[in-house]
Amino acid sequence: MIDLSINEANLAKTVQLARERNIIIPTLRQMAHPEEVPEPIRARLREVGLWCVDPLNLFRITWHNQPRVEGPGFGAVNYIELPPALTGVPAKIIALAGKWFPTGCHKVGASFGCLAPRMVTGQFDPTFHKAVWPSTGNYCRGGAYNSNLLGCQSIAILPEGMSRERFEWLETVAGEIIATPGCESNVKEIFDKVWELKATRDNVMIFNQFEEMGNHLWHYAVTGPAIEEAARAAGGKFAAAVFASGSAGTLAAGDYLKEVFPQSKLAVGEALQCPTLLMNGYGDHRIEGIGDKHVPWIHNVKNTDMVIAIDDEDSQRLIRLFNDKAGHRYLREELGVEQHVIDKLEWIGISGVANILSAIKLAKYYELGANDIVATVLTDSMEMYGSRLAELEQADGPYTASAAAFDYGCHIAGLRTDNMLELSYTERRRVHNLKYYTWIEQQGRELDELNAQWYDYDNYWGGIHAQAADIDRLIEEFNQRTGLLQAL
Repeated sequence: MIDLSINEANLAKTVQLARERNIIIPTLRQMAHPEEVPEPIRARLREVGLWCVDPLNLFRITWHNQPRVEGPGFGAVNYIELPPALTGVPAKIIALAGKWFPTGCHKVGASFGCLAPRMVTGQFDPTFHKAVWPSTGNYCRGGAYNSNLLGCQSIAILPEGMSRERFEWLETVAGEIIATPGCESNVKEIFDKVWELKATRDNVMIFNQFEEMGNHLWHYAVTGPAIEEAARAAGGKFAAAVFASGSAGTLAAGDYLKEVFPQSKLAVGEALQCPTLLMNGYGDHRIEGIGDKHVPWIHNVKNTDMVIAIDDEDSQRLIRLFNDKAGHRYLREELGVEQHVIDKLEWIGISGVANILSAIKLAKYYELGANDIVATVLTDSMEMYGSRLAELEQADGPYTASAAAFDYGCHIAGLRTDNMLELSYTERRRVHNLKYYTWIEQQGRELDELNAQWYDYDNYWGGIHAQAADIDRLIEEFNQRTGLLQAL
């Protein structure tokens, strides 16, 4: 369960800071249903850009922002429906777009889900603590941004091998940036840095996305309903949801979706070069943002039906196909992909490509038809990967029509149903057991809680999901104490 005990002394200081800085905190329900945001706040938001460092943008932590940067209002969920002409499968593949969150990534929501409960309970004292955001990239961006909006100091931790754009953007919002050795899959090095900070600084509070249940709960309460809305708009039978492992936060949306669509499947994707869930494996890969070599504490493994591994070369090749004029021309003229779909391909970042490929493989495996829907998310867009495209062009030369034809044929049409595993009870247990080595032996979590995740399944996970209402009540009480809402 998420600790919601109150520290009144710290809470009083946090209320005062919020009052001074005009910080009003949205509820999880308002993020899922922004039509419930008070009209005075909606009116003020029209003058605030999507990426502005303004506390009002806390209310834009939602899948419902209009797809524009300058002063968007709220609208329908932003998603792409990828046609069979592109995917090569008859099933409807829909992908929610993280591009239209502040920071251009849905991780701003996951980090809010971790920080906000600590603030409205007084457990985090913004006049003393620094919020530490260990991450493989986007989560520390969202954490540093939210820290700014909520009047906190932040420390961002991410691997030195992440894209240059991430570091450049963090320099504008984070109080401190720490680059750890390695790339996306070097999560242990991030954890080691966290232990070092704990041992050497007395004013840090760690928000580790891989173990913070606020990450899980935010996606259950906000991403899950957004996918349901998009699926109902697309029309058809909801068959499955597919998400890359990463911190496993987004997989909580699958818990919600299985409650709404009980016959649906939930699949988790990972890089073939680091097949941790598939075969207890290890390695390095290039799908930025899905750090691995461990099973996240917040992954509800018992509710996961399939593991799908994606070759990282597929993602690297397809970001060129999706973002080069020669690739666009091939998709339009040779495959008949409509221009409105092509115009949205830049909404798909590297991990988003991997998610889409996992959805295609799942659709092939289960032989899904035209009335079946497979849902996934696009964590971010190509906004933070321009340097990666430049690196690929330098390595491989200019992109051509023949390269586009080869990439489509090899990396989409040629996808096979290999490196997939339908999880039996025993296989689920194997994956769950891997948590022991990271979280009990290395990170000091409690064995009783690990066992509760498996043996007391309904009470453990159901109890966490029920806390959304408790957190919203605490947020409302916090706003009441600041008096800012009443003054609007």
